Amino acid sequence: MGYNSSEKIEVKKAFFRMLLRLELDKARESLIAGFFDTYLKLNEKEEKLFLEEVRSMSSKEGEKIMEIMTSYERKGIEKGVMKVAKRMLLKNMPMEEIVDITGLPMEEIERLKEEL
Repeated sequence: MGYNSSEKIEVKKAFFRMLLRLELDKARESLIAGFFDTYLKLNEKEEKLFLEEVRSMSSKEGEKIMEIMTSYERKGIEKGVMKVAKRMLLKNMPMEEIVDITGLPMEEIERLKEEL
């Protein structure tokens, strides 16, 4: 049986509160938050409501939750950019163009090329 929207939001808030209490290092926090987010997906409306509720929490708690979320979202974006860069390399696009489009440094593109 699945959760309804308000239950999903409450579960996600409870998860993040629990995660804060664990006082893990940033890498573990990010890993666990990303894993959790994979299994409890919120649609756009639910995500917006969740963020509104996080912003209404005590400033310390809300800020820490936003910091965790920003960290794992940033890692997801970085992985996506790397994936795009690899696809561009496989299509034999010029490395300078890949650097220009992805914003990755030339050294990173060269390293990716060696991996392929």
